[in-house]
Amino acid sequence: MDFAAADWVESKGDELHRVDVREDWEYDGIGHLPEAVNVPFDSYRADAHAADGGEGEAGMLPGAERFAEVMGAAGISRDDGLVAYDDTHGVFAARLLVTCELYGHDPDHLHLLDGDYSSWVRDYPTSQETVDPDPATYEARFDPDGPLVQADVVEAALDDPDAVVVDTREGWEYDEAHLPGAVRLDWQELVDGDTRGLRPTSELRDLLEERGIDPEGRVVLYCNTARRISHTYVALRQLGYADLAFYEGSLTEWEEEGRPLESNERAE
Repeated sequence: MDFAAADWVESKGDELHRVDVREDWEYDGIGHLPEAVNVPFDSYRADAHAADGGEGEAGMLPGAERFAEVMGAAGISRDDGLVAYDDTHGVFAARLLVTCELYGHDPDHLHLLDGDYSSWVRDYPTSQETVDPDPATYEARFDPDGPLVQADVVEAALDDPDAVVVDTREGWEYDEAHLPGAVRLDWQELVDGDTRGLRPTSELRDLLEERGIDPEGRVVLYCNTARRISHTYVALRQLGYADLAFYEGSLTEWEEEGRPLESNERAE
């Protein structure tokens, strides 16, 4: 799983499925990458299907059956290569890729556009032609031995000197309440405002070193509902972090279970 440069994506042509995770009105009305299919963000989140009575394996996961339907309808099988994008620096698209991995998709086949739609249109063609893909079979199977961890594992990591728990939310959210001892790393700090993609590798490594996020150690990520950690997860994978844990329940579940929190006092 990695960030893919726009020129590489363009060179691959139809070897890669292009997946636009924006809302359908954006896909249809604003335009999209040529041959991209539309898989809106809400279609692979559990809360969008509450009326169906289905529940995912954890947090906001949609459940293997529902995810298989969504991806199959988009013409994608689990063996296919795909690149996902949005128009928000990749944070929504990253969530799709992490969900794919959790349901058994080979991470080596998963790519996040380095940038977003607004960066793509500066140099590459777009289309407003709706793509109607041929249905495929997507065999989604949740991998319990994957990167997703439960709250007890996170709590143990807070006391582990060889692990760091990382809060990827904004500063004001962290100040209001965060897991005790968690390090703050707003996911947006990894984004270059000009390119709309990842900051240069040297800058990222300096930032992570400053925060004590060691590539040789264990890193546990959380936010509120596991959307923002998806972008950070892909970024750290890109940088070679091998021991990454993904707390799907995040702060929402942590609070519901009455686990300890701490806050920072603000100066008046």
